[in-house]
Amino acid sequence: MPVYDYKGLTPTGQNKTGIIDADSPREARLKLRNQNVMVTEITARAAAVKSTERKQKVLDFSRSAKGKHEVPMYTRQLATLLKAGIPLAQAMTAMIEQCSIPDLEAAFRDVREKLTQGHGFAESLAYHPEYFTDLYVNMVKAGEASGRLDAVLSRLADYLQRQAQIRNRVTAALAYPIVMILVGIVIVIILMTFVVPKVLAVVQRSGQTIPLPTQILKNTSDFLGSYWMFLFGAVLAMAMLHRYMMRKADYRFRVDKFKLGIPVLGDLFRKSAVSRFAVSMATLLKSGVPVLDALRIVKDIVNNQVLARTLDTVQKRIVEGADISTPLKKSGVFPPVVGYMVAVGEQSGELEGMLEQVAAAYDEEVEVQTQKVTSLLEPLIIVAMAGVVGFIVISVMLPILRMSNLRN
Repeated sequence: MPVYDYKGLTPTGQNKTGIIDADSPREARLKLRNQNVMVTEITARAAAVKSTERKQKVLDFSRSAKGKHEVPMYTRQLATLLKAGIPLAQAMTAMIEQCSIPDLEAAFRDVREKLTQGHGFAESLAYHPEYFTDLYVNMVKAGEASGRLDAVLSRLADYLQRQAQIRNRVTAALAYPIVMILVGIVIVIILMTFVVPKVLAVVQRSGQTIPLPTQILKNTSDFLGSYWMFLFGAVLAMAMLHRYMMRKADYRFRVDKFKLGIPVLGDLFRKSAVSRFAVSMATLLKSGVPVLDALRIVKDIVNNQVLARTLDTVQKRIVEGADISTPLKKSGVFPPVVGYMVAVGEQSGELEGMLEQVAAAYDEEVEVQTQKVTSLLEPLIIVAMAGVVGFIVISVMLPILRMSNLRN
């Protein structure tokens, strides 16, 4: 059933906007008229892309970002409704009625429409990859096959909320250093743009010899003043080139390998990726997703091409008859303890439980490592800012002090 965006007026004269699904614009107008809405404008939304084309779809992630943050909450609510015995299509109607984000509501309406047409729930979700990832879709597919969709959705909501909490903790820890860097840059720009040129003009008019630090500052100020547009353009071009090159697997691999080699930060990146691998793998396996499918999904989630290629090798070795732990141990990328714990899990038949323990341990290590990084960055940033501002102040004060001495 098509979905329409509409604008209209209520009986009190207030503006009202929203979306509605109907077979035609005329039926949409009739539905809205029954809701006491006088339609002033109505437009049809673009039809959903086919599942075979969905990976090629160009997504507007800026519009879907807010909806993505709300997906865990709606997933948990959907699990509660299904557990209470409410049919899936009716549960989706409840999701639509309480959804306040237009794009996510449109996705829910499209999913409900496909369900009424006989499509599977996982298949319907796959039409909206901007909200429902491969992990989400495959877990739902496993839940449908096992008849335990409510339990799988509840587990999926736990997973999504846990990942969001980890991201929020890391973001909060790094917020202070980032703010300090931005403030320092603003201070330097103000000094170099407004203060330094005026002081240097006074010094030059006095005709005295400019000290070396002041000369260096003057040359820097003149260079930035003359070529700032070219510098800005160069930085922008490099950023765009980097973004374009990040689409290529080989370039991403080199970037991720470099990131893992950065002192202190590289250890944080590695532990974060290992934690993401362990919790995602455990969640998929507990939901009934086969090991090979789980590895295929997880290697796109770890967000690191070095680990992803290792998981690709693990997947190939399993097809050849090997276990999971042996290629993990030999990779040199995953910490040895991960390989040994996976081996214990395989031998005991409790692989999911062991992976959850690995994830819990590395979650704690990520938090500790994040605190270490911020504790190290803060004094370094302060020292760097003090050095730059101090050099500017000294360079400005030296000629002023000389002028004062000459007058005396």
